[in-house]
Amino acid sequence: MATMADVARSAGVSVATVSHVLNDTRPVLPHTRRAVLDAVEELGYTTNTLARSLVTSRTRSIGLAVSAISNPYFTEILQGVEASALEHGYGLLIADPHEDPAHEREVVRLLHERRVDGMIVAPSAEPRELVSYLTRHRVPAVFLDRIVDVPEGEDAPRFDQVGAEGAEPTTGLVDHLAGLGHRRIGLVAGRPGLSTTRERITGYRHGLAAAGLPFDERLLVHGDSEAAAGERATADLLSLAVPPTALVTANNAMTIGALRAVRSRGLSVPGDLALCCFDDFAWADLFSPRLTAVAQPSRDIGAQAVRLLLDRLAEPDRPARTLRLPCTFVHRGSCGCVEQPGPLSEKSGHVAGPSGKADAKAHERTLP
Repeated sequence: MATMADVARSAGVSVATVSHVLNDTRPVLPHTRRAVLDAVEELGYTTNTLARSLVTSRTRSIGLAVSAISNPYFTEILQGVEASALEHGYGLLIADPHEDPAHEREVVRLLHERRVDGMIVAPSAEPRELVSYLTRHRVPAVFLDRIVDVPEGEDAPRFDQVGAEGAEPTTGLVDHLAGLGHRRIGLVAGRPGLSTTRERITGYRHGLAAAGLPFDERLLVHGDSEAAAGERATADLLSLAVPPTALVTANNAMTIGALRAVRSRGLSVPGDLALCCFDDFAWADLFSPRLTAVAQPSRDIGAQAVRLLLDRLAEPDRPARTLRLPCTFVHRGSCGCVEQPGPLSEKSGHVAGPSGKADAKAHERTLP
């Protein structure tokens, strides 16, 4: 196996020069850099990351703990994380906490023992032990997708966070359905305790209030962010004496479950039930009718999480930041409208602007 000394001899330079070229720690003349890189290629030299980590106390690796990796939404987030990490010379160690707080703490501990430089975590509905572990061990971390309420103040842990807007886009969906004449609009909400669930319920209730519609607790059910539970929750709604005429589903898995429940009863979308969903996914436009949806900027969420983590590694004491990214409304036919290529009208500008992209720019909230 070729060593750095072998590369130096082949290129006719010192070992220190090879190190500067490979680690980009000092400017090197172009022809010297080229000679070193040619020698690396010819000899098949690869960096000894273990040896380097012993010197630098850095492994150039990031731990990623995300539940439901098979969910297309989180798969796209993972792709965003991976692409950005590789661009900056970092590798990934990935673990699935399975939405279990005890397992979450265990996988975070295992990642920490493997000396990752920092972590990106989509917290469970009960993240207390997670926050406690990361705080106690001073692990640089970014919370992804789910926003956690952490103490504020000079001595508070500094956790950066990134996720999509949740309340306002949901308000826009309810507003759209109410504008089509629906007066009984149901919501299949996600797993209780998650910030994404709370935000979408808040948006749902704001949408009802803005439309002058009363909140009926029977029309709000929890599908626990999974297809099977979403199917059961939708079945409960359809079994009401006066069922909803329109439905908002709060993630892609529950949308699948809702469609199964509708089909099992011999009903149709949008003929018997208008449907709008949170999360646009690759096959959403393959259904008949195609699904009207809010699309989250999933890959960008992943990339921004890496950016926040690298900023934290560079400046450990910088103020904590929470970054919220806007969503895009994708107008298709499941809401009962004739399909349009563009976004909603100005009335429903909660979600999208004239270009079909969200007008609002990503915004940050900085903590002390």
